[in-house]
Amino acid sequence: MSLPPESREEAIARLTKSASSLEQRTAPPTSQEMAGMAVANQAWKVVADLLGGVFVGLALGFGVDWLFATKPWGIISGVLLGFALSIYMARRTADRLMAQAKADGVEPKSIPFDDEDEER
Repeated sequence: MSLPPESREEAIARLTKSASSLEQRTAPPTSQEMAGMAVANQAWKVVADLLGGVFVGLALGFGVDWLFATKPWGIISGVLLGFALSIYMARRTADRLMAQAKADGVEPKSIPFDDEDEER
């Protein structure tokens, strides 16, 4: 026994309804713990940018000192350049995360200044 024929619009509507119910059943749950872990991961990305730039600058400075026998100046300039690079990379990562949060509709909350803490 065959099913009664249905119009194209009815078939599309039925498939859309089935797909949306499947998405709802298979979507991972969002919770406060998952959100906290995501924020911690983003913070670790910024820390990695800060430390990575300094260590890369240190290694390059050491290499310059070893190749050209300019004992302290290669390491000093390498660390300074690495620090500047790490600040730039951390700022770029933070800007990208803020843009992503704005696109997701997350608005930062303003915390009022509390004078009571300073009086003690």
